[in-house]
Amino acid sequence: MRDALNFIITSIVDNPKAVKIEEHQEDSITNLVVSVAKEDMGKIIGKEGKVIRGIRNIMKIKAMKKDARINITLAEIPQDTA
Repeated sequence: MRDALNFIITSIVDNPKAVKIEEHQEDSITNLVVSVAKEDMGKIIGKEGKVIRGIRNIMKIKAMKKDARINITLAEIPQDTA
């Protein structure tokens, strides 16, 4: 699941090297936390959140096939202000 999400996210962003996906397991739910570069955050969210909603729907379908539950969250990488 993590590999599929990584493929989708890196295909959308301009800086694929900045993409990081952390996976945490809580009970029967897999939490995936996606971090992208600040300038790519808008591309992942999309207009009115349509892109991230679509990504979540695709991944939810993949999870249902495996009888699993997932939660995808976006986290922004802090930028150096030096």
